[in-house]
Amino acid sequence: MGVLAGKTAVITGSGRGIGRAAALLLAGQGAQVVVSDLDEGPAGETVEAIVQAGGRAVSYNGDVTAPDFASRLIGTALEAFGGLHIIVNNAGFTWDGMLHKMSDEQWQAILEVHVTAPFRILRAAGPYFRETAKKDMAEGRRVMRKVVNVMSIAGTMGNAGQANYSAAKAAVGGLTKTLAREWGPFNVNCNAVAFGFVATRLTDEKEKGEAIFDGKVALGIPRQTRDLMLALIPLGRAASAEEAAGGIFFLASPYSDYVTGHVLHVDGGIHM
Repeated sequence: MGVLAGKTAVITGSGRGIGRAAALLLAGQGAQVVVSDLDEGPAGETVEAIVQAGGRAVSYNGDVTAPDFASRLIGTALEAFGGLHIIVNNAGFTWDGMLHKMSDEQWQAILEVHVTAPFRILRAAGPYFRETAKKDMAEGRRVMRKVVNVMSIAGTMGNAGQANYSAAKAAVGGLTKTLAREWGPFNVNCNAVAFGFVATRLTDEKEKGEAIFDGKVALGIPRQTRDLMLALIPLGRAASAEEAAGGIFFLASPYSDYVTGHVLHVDGGIHM
């Protein structure tokens, strides 16, 4: 029995990378997981891995920026597992460019996926979280529920070439702190985790040529910039996806029951 036994978690962007590692970790600690990803294949692989390990998981996939995505995602959790305790807003990507060359499309796309989508998901979960909390308290129970929003040190420090991403992640911080005030009385911990350099396809060498959206958005970081970033990390290396997921687990676990409105840096010390 893990510390999340009986809990249900929704994790967006959990087909790959940090999201997948978080889904496996939370499931390993007993949580029932709704896996969500843009691509059905990777999401299915995450679900299969959880089930093969003896856990419970289902998937709801699609574009998190679609207007009806949030209500369907929350509905999947309630229908499949009868409740909801943990929301991890992790889905996202980068589409870099210097500000004077950045198009409106670049700007808006990043804000939609990193700010508007989490807002809609949390709004969709709000009635369930609030009404269930009222019922719990009326019956003399304190049941803590968790919101974990994924940020980046780009949102706390800024980063050249990422005006859109930095602005979006900074906005996530504001959203998190506001929700901590609004939902605190309903026993909801609302926190964010700000990652630094985590070894995923988003931080691989751009020269490898991986891209998404039919090649429209190139993934990765130029090798020279990547090497410089690694040199600035006090711990001297990038984090693994599993190490990054540890920060999410802490904020989703009972160990953070008296932590709210906080941004946890998981960055090897680079924020210093």
